[in-house]
Amino acid sequence: MFKTPPHYDSLAQALVSLFGSSVALAHTDRLSGGDINKAYALTLTNGEKIFMKANAKENAAFFTAEALALSAIESTKTIKTPKILCTGTEPGEQVGYSFLFLDFIESAPKIKNYWEIFGQELAKMHKAETRKFVDGGKFGFLQDNFIGARKQQNLTNDSWINFFRDSRLVPQFNAADSYFDENERTKVSKLLDHLDEFLIEPEFPSLLHGDLWSGNAMCGSDGKAWLIDPAGYVGNCEADLAMTELFGGFPHEFYDAYREENPLEPGYEERRDLYNLYHLLNHLNMFGSGYLDAVKSILTEYVGL
Repeated sequence: MFKTPPHYDSLAQALVSLFGSSVALAHTDRLSGGDINKAYALTLTNGEKIFMKANAKENAAFFTAEALALSAIESTKTIKTPKILCTGTEPGEQVGYSFLFLDFIESAPKIKNYWEIFGQELAKMHKAETRKFVDGGKFGFLQDNFIGARKQQNLTNDSWINFFRDSRLVPQFNAADSYFDENERTKVSKLLDHLDEFLIEPEFPSLLHGDLWSGNAMCGSDGKAWLIDPAGYVGNCEADLAMTELFGGFPHEFYDAYREENPLEPGYEERRDLYNLYHLLNHLNMFGSGYLDAVKSILTEYVGL
């Protein structure tokens, strides 16, 4: 079983446990970026820096879930992630909050073959053994987690198609029901009832990042791609590849290198939009009707007018 990071009941307790009683917080800098969590660079009196993500105290599960997914990725020894130091909660009625400590990564310039190596390493992650990440069955995860700010269900299933229907599409369609008329609800039912006509069972299950767009990969201190902010689970590797193409895509060198290391089953391009329907529905449920036309277009693509 891979290790999960410690959890502390206060910021002070975390600093003492991790760095000793002689080390204290010297300076805090708010960092830009992040729609859901606040981000900070913490400088300690010994000169070390920590990256801290923070949210409301009641959202502590955001960080324990993220830490578990990062630990899973790290345990495959295939692609880098920032080292997880701990999770924790700071008490207090007015100023209480939850937090996640990670190593502070100073980004370096991309190495020459950045995209090729990224593709190769992601493919190796997708080929890693997954049994330790699923408690019975092939697909799912050790616990439910989050996709953005919304809960993501990870009920274990022996069938990828059933998992994708029951734990991915059905919860999102249920949440978005008010956006659809009766004709569109009929299309939804038809898609869900005939999902096995569009998707295939993978040759083997893969550990997925789960939210793999360009903003969730950073250039690390070694000039290579590091994965951040996962919504991890075990599924079909095609779902991760599809997500990389949803908001602009990566350079062709990434995909060529990926396919050389882990060839995809024929017909991936015909399945890609169906995988991304999950993310578009999630955006519809988080951000509103700006994503409705894209959702309706994919429904029509698969089940007709």
